Amino acid sequence: MTFKEKISARKFLLTSEIGPPKGIETKELLEDAELIRGKVDAINVTDLQSSVMRLGSLAVCKMLVDKGFEPIFQMTCRDRNRLALQSDLLSAAAFGIENVLALTGDHQSLGDHPDAKGVFDLDSVQLLEVIRKLESGEDMAGNKLTGAAPKFCKGAVVNPGADPLEPQLAKMEKKIAAGAEFFQTQAVYDIAQFEIFIKKVKHVKVPIMAGIVLLKSAGMAKYMNANVAGVHVPDNFIKEMQDTKDKSATSIDIAARLIKELKPMCQGIHIMPIGWDKKVPLVIEAAGL
Repeated sequence: MTFKEKISARKFLLTSEIGPPKGIETKELLEDAELIRGKVDAINVTDLQSSVMRLGSLAVCKMLVDKGFEPIFQMTCRDRNRLALQSDLLSAAAFGIENVLALTGDHQSLGDHPDAKGVFDLDSVQLLEVIRKLESGEDMAGNKLTGAAPKFCKGAVVNPGADPLEPQLAKMEKKIAAGAEFFQTQAVYDIAQFEIFIKKVKHVKVPIMAGIVLLKSAGMAKYMNANVAGVHVPDNFIKEMQDTKDKSATSIDIAARLIKELKPMCQGIHIMPIGWDKKVPLVIEAAGL
């Protein structure tokens, strides 16, 4: 059963994430993917995450397809104009990549090439509309595609901790209208805050997957609180990470507890290990997924 078929069947979804390396060596990346074979429904491949130059998402997605995995091709609008976005989507379809997560993208000033020129020809809502247009057999300009039209499972992101929340809800509705079939959220640590969000979107029929980012330290938690919009790590988690003698075990325990509390409220979980890829199977086991 494909990821799209699982969505249609209303299965509880579980995905994880892999960040391509800053280079062409992919041995460890593929080994990490093997650790979660059969444990997740699909694997996100980040697209120049945090605006840092890396191996491309499309190339890694193709490698995963060749190994029998089902990837989710993360695609940002930051680095490509509408020509390149459409071309890469056709390339993905030709490679057998069926899942796309449409993102506007972090600003280039945040990355390791801050002088790069951002493109932002389209935003994430427009990208979803472009994907749907390609699926109809035409490009964005209305020109007919040759042969069969590509078919995708279209995803989007939402930030349930945004303050104010209303602009996020409005954009979420626009993404659904543009064809979004699933949502993955920003990192969730505040259960009460997530519950408020879920109550406001209870009318939404598109599955929402709660995002889990593994805490590596108390310092990381404090940094996110200060610098990542819409993310709030409660003080009790910060204290746990400060007091622990085994940061890895405590991080896994926190993630598992969060998943258990979030599971009744959402339709899936998306784990973002941020370099701790080898710990994902441990989180899945600890959470009883």
